[in-house]
Amino acid sequence: MSIKVLIADDNQLFREILAKLFKHANEIEIVAQAENGLEVLDKVGQYQPDIVLMDIAMPHLNGIDTSIALVKQFPGIKIIALTAYDDKTNIKGMLGAGVRGYLLKSCKYDQLVDAIIQVNNEKKYISPEVAEIIIQDYLGQDSTDKIRHPKLTERESEVLTLLAEGKTIREISELLFISVKTVGSHKENIFEKLEFENMTQLIKFALKNGIVSL
Repeated sequence: MSIKVLIADDNQLFREILAKLFKHANEIEIVAQAENGLEVLDKVGQYQPDIVLMDIAMPHLNGIDTSIALVKQFPGIKIIALTAYDDKTNIKGMLGAGVRGYLLKSCKYDQLVDAIIQVNNEKKYISPEVAEIIIQDYLGQDSTDKIRHPKLTERESEVLTLLAEGKTIREISELLFISVKTVGSHKENIFEKLEFENMTQLIKFALKNGIVSL
């Protein structure tokens, strides 16, 4: 059965191009289009899509407010932000509104199809570019450079910082948009490379190197 998708964007040409592209995707069916937030609310009730591809800048009701209203009115709806906005304010706004995915309009077609399939399967999908913005905002622009140990990869450094701050493996998984298993693997690599035997040693290392403070 095809995944039913509604495209919400105030740019008619963009909507039509996207709909035409999806005609070649057997697993995806475009059931409706909307050019503003109020129309989205109306058409979701009418066509009952599985996924809404949501722009942010739309007339009458923007993507953030529309997403909040959709999640409240249709609890099972899955929303993917598809927008040109890559600033942390809009990213946080959309994620806070309950969207399951966030991609930039510059993404590749295959990436968008993959995002739709994953979100439809109850997963979250954040494009690598957007994930990097989220991580840098959380850690601070120079945090990774400051604590980067020559033995650790950039991702391991990020996991080390979050572990030192007291985050659980599941919390780190959700923050970095990677699986719990992957976080566990990074933790094991950190312990092996820096010869930690327990979390106490990791925290002492973090305090000594200015990664966290009391």
